[in-house]
Amino acid sequence: MTESADPGRRPGRLGVGVVGAGRVGAVLGSALRAAGHAVVGASGISEDSRERIDMLLPGVPNLEVPDVVERAELVLLAVPDDALGPLVAGLAETGAWQPGQLAIHTSGRYGTSVLEPARLGGAIPLAVHPAMTFSGTSLDLARLEGCTFAVTGPAPVLPIGQALVVEIGGEPVIVDEQLRGLYHAGLSHGANHLVVLVAQAAQALEAAGIEAPGRVLAPLLTAALESATRSADARDGMGPGAIAALTGPVSRGDVGTVRRHLTELSALAAASGATDVPDSYTELARGATRRALASHRINDSTAQNLLDALDSATGESRAERNTQ
Repeated sequence: MTESADPGRRPGRLGVGVVGAGRVGAVLGSALRAAGHAVVGASGISEDSRERIDMLLPGVPNLEVPDVVERAELVLLAVPDDALGPLVAGLAETGAWQPGQLAIHTSGRYGTSVLEPARLGGAIPLAVHPAMTFSGTSLDLARLEGCTFAVTGPAPVLPIGQALVVEIGGEPVIVDEQLRGLYHAGLSHGANHLVVLVAQAAQALEAAGIEAPGRVLAPLLTAALESATRSADARDGMGPGAIAALTGPVSRGDVGTVRRHLTELSALAAASGATDVPDSYTELARGATRRALASHRINDSTAQNLLDALDSATGESRAERNTQ
């Protein structure tokens, strides 16, 4: 490991190498730099990555991955999930990992088992995942303040991961190695599928003649999201109490309204080919029904009527597809 930095660096500051200057890596590298660490190199292959290095890490050399690892005391691995294992193993095969070096990846899916080849090479493994969507711009730096980071690693080195998170303004939470997959599934289900849900709602509004569906949805969805996330730390009969924020026909037991929705969305699907819209509505309405029942928003009879209506719609949808 080469001496990285500025001789006037504060004690405890590290030479950071960013492997993967994508939306996450470049931003976190910039945040660590702002906290007093020295970014000694970054790897960026695409034009976008090279531009991020120039914008977010000015003066940092764009190097080949082995050169970044050689220079760094802390190697920040911010690459796609499927590329992480082969990258770590490939570096191990060439003897790139160094004793005492911190190997930290930002994948939500993995804990530290994926870093085992680095550990065997003497590196200290940590998994530090920010629960945030990144744009890859300087705007993300402010959003790191208060952002939750899932930290996973061997017990003796967890404080290192926690300290690094606190330094950049985040809030660390420890996630067990065996629970990383479930943790990440929860985040992806919430964030990624929210985007799909908004797109589907906007498509229905546009078909209803609304010229700016995003503008119509923004205040409604913002209020719903804020209410749901405020309630999420409470508990009800089926887990976190975000269902307390539920409004609309399912929570009122308006079976007739749900049937009308299904009819209209099925017509939209037939006209536009957007079969995912009624499918999503049906599955989410089923979930809303069960959770509304468990939290005593509706009674058994109303819940059964709602589920019967949804089951009927699913059967009709399948029959229609089979005739196409």
